[in-house]
Amino acid sequence: MPKIAADGKNLTVLNLFSTDSAERQDSLLAAMREIVDAAAYEGWQSSTVHSGQTKFGTANFIQWRSTEDLEARYAGEEFKHRTLPLFGEITTAIRLLQNEVVFTQQKPGAGETEIGPDRDDYTVIDLYGVTEKHQDDLVEALGPAQDWLQKVPGYRSHTVLRGLRGRGIEGKWVVVYSQWDSKEAYDAFLEQPGAERSAERQKTDARVDALAVWRDSNTYRVVHTRSAGE
Repeated sequence: MPKIAADGKNLTVLNLFSTDSAERQDSLLAAMREIVDAAAYEGWQSSTVHSGQTKFGTANFIQWRSTEDLEARYAGEEFKHRTLPLFGEITTAIRLLQNEVVFTQQKPGAGETEIGPDRDDYTVIDLYGVTEKHQDDLVEALGPAQDWLQKVPGYRSHTVLRGLRGRGIEGKWVVVYSQWDSKEAYDAFLEQPGAERSAERQKTDARVDALAVWRDSNTYRVVHTRSAGE
């Protein structure tokens, strides 16, 4: 089962696909499973496929050894002439995001952050646009400044990724990949009235709102994973 750590050992690629129907989402998931199960690319380490819950779409959390290995995959004939055209037919938007993991946090006693279909995580992926000069500030606001999350009922973990290079996106970004016990736990957190939120949360919420220039979000269930050598 893939693990997430801010140890600088991996390039983390997050491929976010949007679509407009359950049927197209199923087609996306089937195509992604086929590609993941056949993966044997130099430097590829793992891929974990997610099925959209709140909105139609998919996510693929991919770990690579290096940018050079990923770019070799992008330069290949299969990717250019089969993979991209296939996804282009069944998506409404494609974002291919190269990132570095810069922060991870878990609820007390949880250990390392793991991702896989054998877990029952309710996963949230939040994507924040930010100006280049404020990217590090937003990383701080979304990561270390949110240690109060460890006291929130239903919280399991969150990971902050700094955007490096991307396709289908403009400017800089920061990603938060978080895991929760259930949809109900996450919804209760998300919908808590502002006046009832802790002072710590109100402070970090205001900081994030001041730094982020846009935000996009979806919730997911992990449906498939495979690592190199399996």
